[in-house]
Parts: sequence; C-alpha cells; structure tokens
Amino acid sequence: MDPVIVVGAGPVGLSLALALAGSGVPSVVLDEGPGKDLPRPARTVVLHEDTSAMVHRLGCTTLRDEGALYAAWRTLRRRGRADDAPRTTFEDRQAPLHLPQHALARGLRDSAGTHPLIQLVTDSKLDSLEQDDGGITAHTRGAETTWWRGSYLVGCDGARSTVRKLLGIRFPGRTAVERHAVAALRTELPWPGEALLHRDPPRETTARPLPDGVWRLDWLLPACGELVTPDALVTLIRDTLAAWCGGTTPPYELLDTGVHTLHHRLARRWRERRAFLAGDAAHLLGALGTQGVDEGLRDAENLAWKLSLAWHQGGSEALLDSYEDERRTAVAARLRAADQAMPVLRGGGGLRTYLPGATRSGELLLTDGHLGRGPLGAAPTYAPPVAVREVPTDTEPGGQVANVPVTAPDGSTVPLRDLLGRGRPLVVLVAPGTGVWDRRHWLGAGLMPRLAAAVSALPVRTELLVADGYPGAPAHTVLLIRPDGHLAATFAGVRPAELYEAADALRCGAPESARAELDPPSTTPTTPTHPAVID
Repeated sequence: MDPVIVVGAGPVGLSLALALAGSGVPSVVLDEGPGKDLPRPARTVVLHEDTSAMVHRLGCTTLRDEGALYAAWRTLRRRGRADDAPRTTFEDRQAPLHLPQHALARGLRDSAGTHPLIQLVTDSKLDSLEQDDGGITAHTRGAETTWWRGSYLVGCDGARSTVRKLLGIRFPGRTAVERHAVAALRTELPWPGEALLHRDPPRETTARPLPDGVWRLDWLLPACGELVTPDALVTLIRDTLAAWCGGTTPPYELLDTGVHTLHHRLARRWRERRAFLAGDAAHLLGALGTQGVDEGLRDAENLAWKLSLAWHQGGSEALLDSYEDERRTAVAARLRAADQAMPVLRGGGGLRTYLPGATRSGELLLTDGHLGRGPLGAAPTYAPPVAVREVPTDTEPGGQVANVPVTAPDGSTVPLRDLLGRGRPLVVLVAPGTGVWDRRHWLGAGLMPRLAAAVSALPVRTELLVADGYPGAPAHTVLLIRPDGHLAATFAGVRPAELYEAADALRCGAPESARAELDPPSTTPTTPTHPAVID
C-alpha cells in the first residue's frame, strides 16, 4: 500500500510522520523549504503534559537538552510586590515546557531523518492533487517536478495552506484578535526559571524563561495601534525590566524581536475523502494563553492511529470522520472560550456575563490558559462511542489516562504513556501486587488467562498490560485505552462480549468492503520501499 503523504515539515507534520512510523506506516514528508530551521529565539512554543510526553515518545532530544520547566507561574498585581504575589506550583512532570520552536522542529527533524519509514523531501512545493478510489496523487515543483502517489494526504502546511486551498475548504474566523510585541533577551530577573504574568490594565506583560538565561517577553498591544518602532521596543524593554528590578534596568543582550499577530480561524471541514488538514492549516488560535502548536500536536496524535488502522487493516469511513468530529469540536470549544473571555479581560465586562458560574479573577483565568487548565487550556476529552463505565475511576471516559507504571507480558515495566502511539489500543488489568511478582506467577493466574483469551479475540490488535494500581480503580478493574491515551471503557473483571463491543466501537465498526479491497488486511507493520514516486 502507498505511503501517507504529509505536506509541511513543521512540528505538526514531522510529529505526524513520526507517529505514523511508530505504528509501521510509511510516509513522504514534502517540505517547501530547504530543510533547515532558522533560529528565532522570539518564536517559541509551550507544550503541556500530554503533548510534551508525545514529543518525547517521538524521540525529540531537544526536550531534554533545551526545554525549560515552568517551575511556577507568578501573577503580579498592580502595585504589588513580587514576593507577595500569588504562586501556582506543581510537580515537574505536570509543568508546561517552554522552548524555541526551531529547537523543537530541529529535534523532530533529526528523529525523522533517521527513521527508515520516513522520507523527507526538501524544496518541493505542492501545486496540485487528485483523488480516486485507490489513493491520492500529488504534484510538486521545485528542484525537480515530481508526481507522488499516496494512500492518504495530510496538509500540515500552515495558515496559508496550499492543501486547504486546493481542496476548496473555507477558513472563516477573526483577524488580528490580539497583537503582541515580542522580544527574546538574555538577562537576569529576580525570579529565575519562573514564568510571569503582569497585568496593569490596559498593559499586560508575560515573561517566560528559556534555556541559557534567555527570556521571552510579550507585551499586549492595542488591536489597531501604530507600528512598533525599534526605539519604542527598546524603551518598552528598559521600562519593563526597571519596573521588575527595583527601578534600575539590568544589563541585557537583545537576541530577537518581532510583532506577533493572533488570528482566530477554523476550517469548515478537516477531511475531503483521502485528504485531511491538521495544525495551522485547520485552525488558528493563541489568544489568552491558548497554544496553537499544542493543538496541532493533538491533531497529529488523534489522526495518526486512525490512519494507521486504516492503512493496516482498513478503516471505516466513520473512524476517519471521527478525526474531524473530535478535534474540530475540541478546538472550536477552545476558540469559543477565548472569544467569550476576551471582552471580560480586555473590555472590563462582567465575568459571569460571559462565563456562567465563573468567579475567579481575570488574572487566574489567564493563568489557567497558560498552564493548560480549564476551558482555555485543559487537554481535551473525547466522548467515547460506547459509554461503558462499569467501574468509576478518577479518569472520566474520554479523558487522558494517568501515567501509572504498567507491566507487559515480556516482564518489562514502563510508564503507561511510553506505550502509546503504536497504533493499537491497550487493555490494562488492575491487579495489586503484580509489581513484585515474577511474571511466570501472574501470567497464568487469576483473571489473566481469561483476559488474554478475550484480548486475542478482539477485532483490532491490542496490547495487554498489568498495573499494580490505577487512581480510583479497585482491584480487577479492566481498562480499555485508545492508542492516543484516552480512556475508552472500564469493566469490572473480564467481560469478553462487552470488551469486544467496546473495541469494535473504538474502531467505529468494521471497514467497508470498498476500503477492504484497497489492500489485504494485515495486523503487523510492513516496511515498504521508498520513494513512492511516479516516473
């Protein structure tokens, strides 16, 4: 079967290719540029717990080398002293990661460049595509003119997406909902390693730590204000640093500057037959602490396992449609929350008028967005196709599972999230005490033989694991987990028929005959030959 064509080699496109490769699906990544990521310290990304775990699984070493933890988020109030400011603290594993976008892209590109299932093609600009019942054909121009044949195609080619335009998909929304002046500089602030949010309406300033003593500073600008001149930006920097450092501007080295304009847009459709949209090609957001790259990575993780199932075994149309249903709904909710909150935070309206039941201050609402909590920042929950919840746990169905240690039948014990992203669901049996038993004792004891037989009979290839415990779950609870780490169902003990029904619902039913004819079903990854070029 032909590889998946990924258009765009930014963080989302590279992550999608790596996620597909992790489940044995080959891809061709078409990069319009030369394959180099120019350093721009003022262009950074924030990754929350789920997306940073995903990127780590994909082999991006820059998370370890250059990622800076938000050890705490301070909210500085008007005329308030920093030492008296409210603090939000959390464990390191829950802390957002902040790093330059070029460092993230470089780490992902390095990982993709060494993977045998990924072909990176530079200087290739897409200019046409054609679809038929058997696949999709793309034409690129650049160093050489080439036709590419793929099973599916995903446009990860940014806000001005050529894929979206070729598919004729509208991209409505709002332009310039916020403008920020941005500067990256090396200096010492009184709060090393801590992110700051300073509100003195109408002025709003954020400062985020980066590696090597570098900070990114953002100043909210009037929506229709004048251009920010270099002299005006230097004055803004000096005044801000002086206000934070006792009235004296500390020494600093200015590394990069820019003006960042935020738009809120949402593509009408995210799928057109065999073509899909992801990342900025599908949505633009970023106001009030929402994170566009975060959402793009979630697009990639959601779509990768569905394309993997379709590639290996044939996927139902409903399964492929569920990508748009789930991800567009989640991003639309984020945009709606930001649009509702903006009049409150920018125009002085009543908070209850726009966010019913909310009583928190604007500062805390903004903090939630930056920290990945609440409607502005929390990880999405997807409604399971079959609401099976025989056993309540601390994770609601559709929510992201806790990262508990699990043991595989080969005896290895690893964090649960390390086993995600392989294109297959997980079944976890909660069996206290197994963590200290030799596998030969528990593999053939208790519920395991019956559960192993039930798992082997499921309609999709599934990995069986054991956990010593799971938050809120009693012994003998069985968890069915999607390949992207969202909880699908919980059962009290071994229920083969119910487990089969839930697994079948997870894949949205059996593949249609037309899709099954595309390629013989396979349950094991294959290694096709590259490149998929039509001469």
